[in-house]
Amino acid sequence: MNKKNLYWICQIGGWLFFVLLNSLFLQLNNAFNTKIAIGHFSMFVLGVTISHAYRTLIVKAGWLKLKILPLIPRVIVATIVFATIIEYLQFIVESQLGIQGDKHQNTINTIINILNFSFVLFFWSLIYFLVHYIENYKKAEIENLKWSASIHEIELNKLKSQLNPHFMFNAMNSIRALVDENPTKSKEAITQLSNILRNTLQMGKNKVISFDEELKVINDYLALETIRYEERLKVSMNIHPDSKSFQVPPLMVQTLVENAIKHGISKLTKGGLIAITTTIQNENLIIQIKNSGQLATQSESDSGFGIKNTLQRLQLLYGKDASLSIKNFDSEFVVTELIIPKNVITYESDNH
Repeated sequence: MNKKNLYWICQIGGWLFFVLLNSLFLQLNNAFNTKIAIGHFSMFVLGVTISHAYRTLIVKAGWLKLKILPLIPRVIVATIVFATIIEYLQFIVESQLGIQGDKHQNTINTIINILNFSFVLFFWSLIYFLVHYIENYKKAEIENLKWSASIHEIELNKLKSQLNPHFMFNAMNSIRALVDENPTKSKEAITQLSNILRNTLQMGKNKVISFDEELKVINDYLALETIRYEERLKVSMNIHPDSKSFQVPPLMVQTLVENAIKHGISKLTKGGLIAITTTIQNENLIIQIKNSGQLATQSESDSGFGIKNTLQRLQLLYGKDASLSIKNFDSEFVVTELIIPKNVITYESDNH
């Protein structure tokens, strides 16, 4: 059964119960007759109609989004106003049917009836808002479960992108070639590769790390790639001192640097330059990775996994406050710009 049908069943059933209960009391006092029955039927119609108009006000005015304290006075005023409308219209019907008493009795009855209808509408409000809040609570639980599942899925994708087997094999092949030629340098390269592997495993436990830690991994990574590309790879860094205190997702910048080498410099016969620059603007860390080459029009599946993974992680951690863009800087360079805000949005999967 959908919500609309359930709403109307509750509306009709609730007001029908209220009217029948009033009719029963009159019947017990032997005061029930045909005119009163017609009057009670009009009360039923008015109750359903006016309470539905009240619901329309609640939805249109956005009361469902309000907290309890600002909501209470609105509900009290609205129930009194709508109760007065019901009583006024009911008074007209009963006047036409000729079932009103003397003036003094009518005045007393009017006040009592307004209070009764106010109580009924207030009770109606409690049920309506309670059902709404329970429904939202269930939706929030489902969304939290979906969010938690999404986090786990992205974390798995993150590990897949971080532990790039091609990079590992290329690094080990480069080190093997150095063993006889330059044993000292090969030992240094093994240490750098070990640092990357150790940091990869340790960082996988953290949502964010300091940019200074990320920079150490990038330096080790570029040192290994320099062994592989030799003179074809030139590196330039201009790091703002304050950028090291910013928190960034682990190995995110390293993935972008790797992407720049793989899809830019590696495709150039003469190689090229990769320049990493950081600046601070409006309490945001701006990281620019400029590499030789041109941004080709290629399918996302060809080179977009690391980028897609990065966008997902940014969305999870910073919402709309972070951004990533890749474009041709000029006819010789491609620039990747990553903007990281100061604050991280924290989501706990077990807070339902």
